[in-house]
Amino acid sequence: MTLPPGPAVTRKIYRMETTLEKAEGLLEEASALVNEELDRLLPSETTKPEQLHKAIRHSVFAGGKRFRPALLIAVGKAFGADPKKLLSSAAAVEMMHTYSLIHDDLPAMDDDSLRRGKPTCHVEFGESTAILAGDGLQTLAFETIAADEGLSAEIRIRLVSELASAAGIPCGMVAGQQFDLESEGDLRDVSEEEIERIHRSKTGAMIRASARCGAIVAGADRDQLDLITEYAEHLGLIFQIIDDLLDITETTETLGKTAGKDEVADKATYPAVFGIHEARNMAMGYYWQAGEALNKLQVSTAELQELLEFIMMRDS
Repeated sequence: MTLPPGPAVTRKIYRMETTLEKAEGLLEEASALVNEELDRLLPSETTKPEQLHKAIRHSVFAGGKRFRPALLIAVGKAFGADPKKLLSSAAAVEMMHTYSLIHDDLPAMDDDSLRRGKPTCHVEFGESTAILAGDGLQTLAFETIAADEGLSAEIRIRLVSELASAAGIPCGMVAGQQFDLESEGDLRDVSEEEIERIHRSKTGAMIRASARCGAIVAGADRDQLDLITEYAEHLGLIFQIIDDLLDITETTETLGKTAGKDEVADKATYPAVFGIHEARNMAMGYYWQAGEALNKLQVSTAELQELLEFIMMRDS
């Protein structure tokens, strides 16, 4: 006979469920605000060239949790920023992220036909238009920040620098994609340092930049910025490890993208290199380190803790 859980376990389960509900509410609220801002900033589908703008809107509004802009907003709020001052930067981060997904799905990269449960941009609109859609979103992200008159020129320059560094080279998203491509096919000699380098660049850099941009808009001081950076770097690694685990434990229907592709492509993922059990242990280690960074901040970090819990326990 299976005994019911004791009071301590019941309380722990209740706290976890409550935290996840709060995180989901936070993401939904941020998503609604950011979607409204994106709709305002993106050209309409009837703006010429129509096909390009249809492709951009198809990709941007295909769904997604808007985690990166939500993180930016949560960090900014933690340091006292008015959420309205954060929206343009949050929208710019989502534009940059969506550009990366469009290009990541191309036949020359991961060659995926499904993203967020819908046909990928190149499947729906052709490769040439998909490349241009990604290019358009990347440039519009920088234009959006540069044109944000609610922020000082100094803050806008810092934000552009953060986003450019995170998206590019030598340690940003583009470099990470190249590291990832070069690691495919032979995992025997991939070290922990090498796989961490791949994912700190490919995934972690944009998560780190999202958090730092929120702190910069809010006027966080150097010590605060250092701690939020530490939190975000660990959060980015957790995000990637859980993403790697979901690729082999969940279905295509659940994920909204093709499951099992990492194994087929022989990619350097955490479970492939270290095994499922050790990958989970590593995620837990980063989880505690992220929490320790939050504990050192002398501001309200409840929403940042909720996002941390959500990423640790997400199932899609």
